[in-house]
Amino acid sequence: VMSYRYSQPQGEFIFDHVKFGVSDYAASKAFFLQALAPLGVTLAGEGEPAYGAELTGANDASLCLYQSEDKPAPLHIAFCADSREQVDAFWHAALAAGGKDNGAPGLRPNYHANYYAAFVIAPDGHNIEAVCHLAP
Repeated sequence: VMSYRYSQPQGEFIFDHVKFGVSDYAASKAFFLQALAPLGVTLAGEGEPAYGAELTGANDASLCLYQSEDKPAPLHIAFCADSREQVDAFWHAALAAGGKDNGAPGLRPNYHANYYAAFVIAPDGHNIEAVCHLAP
């Protein structure tokens, strides 16, 4: 059993930005914008595909995507959700955007009693998660 100590307030990130390459910039940008829309994520700025797009939510942290000739190694990125309903909406939006199911919305008590999450595989094989740590 894994034990996670959760003290970060919902909606706040521990990073300023994360930037990674994708093999199909247009498809990945469309996927992330649609999949993360239920979490309040929008396109904040965009340059040429080699520079990429910056996606942000309610705070100043951002996720940046750019066109890469290299096949990126799969990442696991978990996004904060403010409610279990947001996790559910993320999962449905991500599947509608072409993501592959990697874990339907539900409790993951092996992490902690209120760890409610859903997982999808993005176009480049990245494991994308939405998680809510709050009790219902």
